[in-house]
Amino acid sequence: MKEQSGNLLIIDDEDSIRDTLKEILEDEGYRVFAAEDGQDGLAVLRDNDIDVVFLDIWLPRRGGIDVLGDIKSENSDIEVVIISGHANVDLAVKAIKLGAYDFLEKPLDIGSVLTLAGKAVELKKLKTENRSLKSQLKGSEEKVLLIGESQGINHIRKTIAQGAPSDSRILILGENGTGKELIARMIHQGSPRLGQPFIEVNCAAIPDNLIESELFGHEKGAFTGAVGRKKGKFELADGGTLFLDEVADMSLNAQAKVLRAIQEMVFERVGGEESIRVDVRIIAATNKDIRKEVEEGRFREDLYFRLNVIPINVPPLQEREGDVVLLLEHFINQFSAGTRQFTAEAMEELSGYAWPGNIRELRNFVERINVMSDDNPIGLASVSTFLHRFEEGDKKSAPSFLGDLGEMKLSEARDEFEKRMIIEKLEENGYNVSRTAGVLGLYPGNLHNKIKKYGIDTKK
Repeated sequence: MKEQSGNLLIIDDEDSIRDTLKEILEDEGYRVFAAEDGQDGLAVLRDNDIDVVFLDIWLPRRGGIDVLGDIKSENSDIEVVIISGHANVDLAVKAIKLGAYDFLEKPLDIGSVLTLAGKAVELKKLKTENRSLKSQLKGSEEKVLLIGESQGINHIRKTIAQGAPSDSRILILGENGTGKELIARMIHQGSPRLGQPFIEVNCAAIPDNLIESELFGHEKGAFTGAVGRKKGKFELADGGTLFLDEVADMSLNAQAKVLRAIQEMVFERVGGEESIRVDVRIIAATNKDIRKEVEEGRFREDLYFRLNVIPINVPPLQEREGDVVLLLEHFINQFSAGTRQFTAEAMEELSGYAWPGNIRELRNFVERINVMSDDNPIGLASVSTFLHRFEEGDKKSAPSFLGDLGEMKLSEARDEFEKRMIIEKLEENGYNVSRTAGVLGLYPGNLHNKIKKYGIDTKK
């Protein structure tokens, strides 16, 4: 079995076609799912991160054209290859107009199947990459604000004002939920690189065997699954800023490769010989005690000194005297469009809470009480009730992610259950994806796929 290179789904009511295609495609290294009708196929799509669907035009219960519409309405990036008989070419052409990638006539030619699979998987991944890049570019252009007037926050503002206009590397240290990414974006916005890419990499979420490809890219054929050339994050950030979030979670092997790229601003794609030179401003962040990581041999001392040119220490919220009130006012105004506020007694109660999850926890609480409370202004009684629920997590009752699943079908209820559970566990773990994955018994990469599938916001 070759290394996995993409996730494929075959929807066909003929057992022989499903079995033959599955065997051939698995031999080429693809992970292949199969379903005999559209309803089962859609259930598979909702449970897995599928790249390409091979879809028969004639299906029981619900025809291929209708299933194509369902697939595209749920995820327009998924590529669909239509399988048609000789008499169904007109329908296949219609399917192309409705968004299908291409069509294959029966009897199937294996060479054509493999060619289309490779091209369609590459196109789907390019779409996903481009969408992610556009989202990051858009986010880098939106003005971000650092809320607070405490001594620690004012010191950070001063450091940003002094350090942002330079190209010096900056290392941001602080607990989860303190706003390290926001500070990185402020640095980018205050630099001459504003208008150029701001590319973020969560180092904790990338498996060690993929980190080199993710950061530096790869050439077609560099490894099984490399169906085309892919630019890495360093190359995508050329001219702009590369934010290495959770940098202390990288393996020592990955750290060595990053060190060389940072020192020389030169690298080679995986499987390539051409040296690529870039101009990238590096900002890194970690929630770990990085000096202790260095002392205990888990983080390279030379990389630490390279990154730690300008350090920024972000204090936890409980050390930011007076800032809780300002943040509460900011978030309730944001979520209610300026129509609601807290009473003085409610503010006093919330200001006395420790907020162990920092700004992220506070923001989530305000969003929840804005939706769930009918008070206006929001008073002490509501705050005490919701703060207790928020803190205790409804431990005495059934898990809150169960909720009311109503009259949902089994597949829909399963999806909703999984989504709610992931959200709750993310909240409990300060939106640290790696830690949450461990709690849920998943690999971080698998959890990221589910977060993307359900559209869960992890930037809170």
